[in-house]
Formats: sequence, structure tokens, C-alpha cells
Amino acid sequence: MSDLSLGGKVRTLSAEDLGIGFTATAAEGKAASSPDTPEIDATDPAVIEVIKLLDQYSGVLLSGPPGTSKTYLAREVAHVLSEGEEKRQAFTQFHPSYQYEDFMEGYRPKPEGSFEHRWGVFTRLCNDAADHLEDVYVMVIDELSRGDAARVFGEALTYVERSKRGMVFELPSGKKATIPVNVKVIATMNPLDRGVDEVDAAFERRFAKKTMDPDPDLLEKRLIQNGLPDDLRGPLLAWFRDINEQKTPGVKIGHAYFWDATDEASMRALWEYQVQYHVERVFRNEEKTRERFQAKWEAIFVAAVEDD
Repeated sequence: MSDLSLGGKVRTLSAEDLGIGFTATAAEGKAASSPDTPEIDATDPAVIEVIKLLDQYSGVLLSGPPGTSKTYLAREVAHVLSEGEEKRQAFTQFHPSYQYEDFMEGYRPKPEGSFEHRWGVFTRLCNDAADHLEDVYVMVIDELSRGDAARVFGEALTYVERSKRGMVFELPSGKKATIPVNVKVIATMNPLDRGVDEVDAAFERRFAKKTMDPDPDLLEKRLIQNGLPDDLRGPLLAWFRDINEQKTPGVKIGHAYFWDATDEASMRALWEYQVQYHVERVFRNEEKTRERFQAKWEAIFVAAVEDD
């Protein structure tokens, strides 16, 4: 049997070429680079609230424990305000090693041994925004309280105020900078981080603060969409409400932890790889409480079997 041969050039088409790949699906109204992320909803009351606050204050702080959709909401708002244009959005995450040089300006070594001036992520966005005042630009700062926010912002902390927007100020390098009126700043923070007091002192009169708590109603809607059976959904929501009503510092756990619960197997995996460690950590000095929540979680599945 002779080999099959094709005449001419054969063009190979990838999923991206066909418009169904990761890049395409992530770009179509998504808040994050994930094809299964929910579509952006510009009518979402939370989105509308943050946008209104950004018109009234120098910025907005989204404060809450992990898993309460702070970063997701920040990205939603950024997407809506920038009309989906990535060049009008900037994202960064603060951490203990994050510096003024990363955010505002600094000097970086060149291969030949000298140094060159480089703008930071915030000043680059501001420079672009100053050339397009008719458009809205958005700076999203994740984990603001994990870094030294006042030091990272430097003199920009003064000029980020609404009353000083558009004013030109001088940076340590001698270069001029400005924070245009069309730049919106959204930051997220965990109220239990060690740097919270410093953030509050630096930003409390400049930024509006929106508290984001674990939301059992939102979780219930999601679990119904996921098709989680009633005999699992009810006990899970009871467990969720119970733990978030405890007074132990750091005990709150966000609804996003349970976002992908669809059946018993996914719930058992959720406990094994994530939730049990949260329970062990926050109740390390409360043995009876820790054992109660462990037993209550296991009872979810016992009740489901009995219902069957």
C-alpha cells in the first residue's frame, strides 16, 4: 500500500487560530485569565457600588478574609471601567519585598554594566493615562497590606488624593510625574495582615473601604448552579455559617473556597487539600472546637447516606 501524500502546503490550525482556545475565551468578558470564570456583569450591584465610590474617593480598599472575591471584584470593576482594554489596566501584588522601585521608579543594570531609569508599574500607567484623558485607566493592587504601602507609594501617596490629581511633582530621580484624574485605584487587603494598621493610617482619609465578608447566600446560589444535591448543600451551608459565626481571630473562610463543590467527591477533596488545614490552624488552641468542626464536616456525608 502506497503512502498517502497531500499536494501543496498544509496549514495547521490551533485552537487559538479557530478562536476557541485559552486566549480567546479568556478575553471574552472574563475577569481573570480563566475560560471558566463567570462573565463580567456590569449590572452587578457590587460593581456599581465600587464604581460610584471611585467617583467620590481617591480609591477603594476591598477588605476581607481570603476567599471573599475581593480580587475578582477588583478585576471586574477594572474590566468594566477600561471597557476591556488591557492597556488601560495594570495589576500588581504587594509583598514584603515589594519596593518603591517596582511601583514608582528605579534604576536597573544594563548588560554592559551601566544603569538605566525605568518607570514602575504605577507611573507607566499614569504616563499613558495622561496622554488619553478621555479614557479611564485602572490600577489594581492586590494584598496591599502585605507590603509597606506608604514607602512603596512614596510622595505619590499625597498626589493620589482627588484634590491633587493632575498636579506635577518631582521624583527622587529628578523626573516629573503626575497622577491624572482618569486613573482609578482599587486595592485589596486582609484585615488580619500585620501591615493593616499602617495601611489604615496612610489611606483611611483618602480611600473608601468596602468590607467583603463570607456570603452564604451567594454560595447557595452557586451550589445550586453546580447541581450539588440538596442533602449535601444544606449541611455544607450550615457548616459554613457556623464557622463564620465563631469569634476566633482569623476563623472566617470565604465562599470562594467552596465555589467548585459539585458532588461528594469534590467536597471530600476540598476538605483534604484545603479546608481541614484552615480549621486546624485557626483552632490550634481550641481542641474541642476543632474536633467539633471536623466531626460536623464528616456528618455531612453521613446524613446524605441516611437520606438515600
